[in-house]
Amino acid sequence: MADRYTQGMDIRRQVLGDAHVDRAEADKTTFDKPFQDLITEAAWGTVWASDAISRRERSMLTLALLAATGNFDEIPMHIRATANTGASEEDVQQVFQHVAIYAGVPKANHAMKLAKETFAAMKADDA
Repeated sequence: MADRYTQGMDIRRQVLGDAHVDRAEADKTTFDKPFQDLITEAAWGTVWASDAISRRERSMLTLALLAATGNFDEIPMHIRATANTGASEEDVQQVFQHVAIYAGVPKANHAMKLAKETFAAMKADDA
């Protein structure tokens, strides 16, 4: 089995796409390299590498947690990733409805706005 960094980078590319990862890698500096390595190993090489739940489920959980904790900057990236994880637009609608009930309507409302904009941009890119 590949080491966590190598496996993490592979999964990161599968979920987020080569273009995104290539941009992120090109922007990496000596300052943030240790942090980026940590994320690649821990998030992608450990958590996302687990087969205990599907990537679709993991994608939905990630979106719910990002919205519930108010970490909106990463929501568009993870909406784009749904094209690779199998989470549908209906899944995302359900996720943010759950967030509205358990974490608050304003957070869910903002997450829905970001998702709507991102899905529209994705469709425009495919046109």
